[in-house]
Amino acid sequence: MSETARSRETGDDPGTGLPQRRTGHAFAHPPHRSDGRPPQTPRGARQPDPGGRPGTIPPVPGRPATHLLLLLALLGFALTTWQVLVSGPLLAPDESLSRALVRTVPDAVTERLSDLGNIQVAVPVLALAMAYSVRRSRAWAPALTAGLAMALVPALIVPLKEWTARPGPLEPWAAGYYPSGHTATAAVAYLGAALLVRPYVRRPWPLPVALALTAATACGLILRGFHWPLDVLASCFLCVPLLLAVRRATGRAPGREPGQPPE
Repeated sequence: MSETARSRETGDDPGTGLPQRRTGHAFAHPPHRSDGRPPQTPRGARQPDPGGRPGTIPPVPGRPATHLLLLLALLGFALTTWQVLVSGPLLAPDESLSRALVRTVPDAVTERLSDLGNIQVAVPVLALAMAYSVRRSRAWAPALTAGLAMALVPALIVPLKEWTARPGPLEPWAAGYYPSGHTATAAVAYLGAALLVRPYVRRPWPLPVALALTAATACGLILRGFHWPLDVLASCFLCVPLLLAVRRATGRAPGREPGQPPE
């Protein structure tokens, strides 16, 4: 009798036995901060995967897009070079477009635009940007990478001109027009300078200005009849790897401190 009563009392006593998990509001939802940010724990900072388990750190953004851009540029340059070498079907619309555009704008204008791709004009701009970048960042790698990219322009363009031996729009007896050296010089000089200066200015104006100068050079070359449109396009493709290298170098260089105004 006493054992039965004691066992009943033990079974009815809420303070004894194994603890039971409650299923109330406190366990139904994880704790949240009052300011809406995730809790200061590694588990709370990670996003769960579709199965509800804690996820992993997301991949670094930008790299797949950069790799895709590099691949498309190399494929585009290979395609245009192949068409020039075998006189492929792309040359017919290229030449038709050139005949429709050449001399539609006065030579006095188009020659000034094409002169933007001269070494005497474009390279000093890059040199000034290199000096400014070294002064602000105290790092030589970005400036040296931009200078190396510019040095590679003639090293790549000249052999390609001799290999393809494409005649010009207004000089069919001459050869060596593919790809456009002036376009490559303008692209690497102006866009490279913009990449060097961009981290130290208040507004993102360097890249639009550099793109405008490069586009003006390309248009001047086509409208004046110095190059076929395909020559200019191939040079743009060829410059993408060089400019991506400059962009990578500037991204690794130490920038200005947060909140520090540019000089």
